[in-house]
Amino acid sequence: MFRSLLSRLFSEESEAAPLAANDADMAVAALLVRLARADDRYSDDERTHIDHIIATRHRFDPEAARDYRVAAEMIEAEAPDTVRFTRMIKDRVPLESRISVIAAMWQVAFADGRRSEHEDALIRLAANLLGVTDRESAVARQEVVEAQARS
Repeated sequence: MFRSLLSRLFSEESEAAPLAANDADMAVAALLVRLARADDRYSDDERTHIDHIIATRHRFDPEAARDYRVAAEMIEAEAPDTVRFTRMIKDRVPLESRISVIAAMWQVAFADGRRSEHEDALIRLAANLLGVTDRESAVARQEVVEAQARS
């Protein structure tokens, strides 16, 4: 599965490498990992948040979510740029769900209690590439902040 996804990520021609059903889901997980690694501090809190997001999105048990994240870590480490993940997501995921991807990115950015300029820049890039407006991203960020304040 992972080798197949990597070959589609690296392929220049989407016709030659059609997307599998769960490629966009794995691309989202890999994008979350890329965000967590953006500030060169990939913490246990960030891993836990990514696992929770994966478990919630896919109704996985904690162990399956962890395994999925570990696979996403391997894929993220091999992918040369963020554009390949966002292109795969944009091709397969409707706009409303892409906004939830940005919200998940904000959750990960706030997970370690340190929001960095590298994380902010990656979220802005991803939002732009996914067709999510600055306003939609800001609303998603505010909702994440409010949810954390309630917890």
